[in-house]
Amino acid sequence: MRIERNGSRPSAKGSAEFFTGSVRLDAPFAALAPGRVGGAIVTFEPGARTAWHTHPLGQTLIVLSGLGRTQVEGGPVEEIRPGDVVTCPARVRHWHGASPSTAMSHVAIVEALHGKNVDWMEHVTDEQYNAGSKPAPESE
Repeated sequence: MRIERNGSRPSAKGSAEFFTGSVRLDAPFAALAPGRVGGAIVTFEPGARTAWHTHPLGQTLIVLSGLGRTQVEGGPVEEIRPGDVVTCPARVRHWHGASPSTAMSHVAIVEALHGKNVDWMEHVTDEQYNAGSKPAPESE
């Protein structure tokens, strides 16, 4: 058994190589061998998001707070809220992050296959990210 005390691992800043905007990664966890599950609490400031990516064995997100967005390739941009559980299948291109005006935190859980748990791709463009925005009402 291993107990990792709260605060025993420092927060990390999300790398600009894999994220757009300000992202904080807290308390990553990893199973003891032979387990292969791991995860983190990820906090996205307004407008922040991941790059497109896939996971060899899929990913589960549990939204903790705020308002977020996610999209699988070819699908609509979806709004996600606290308590929502988002399950992305293995090898499906997707992204996730905060809404334009509200931060969002989630627990991200993944499994590694042959030591790898994510394949990063290109950044999500502003056009792709904003495809989920509702148009402003027209003034009369």
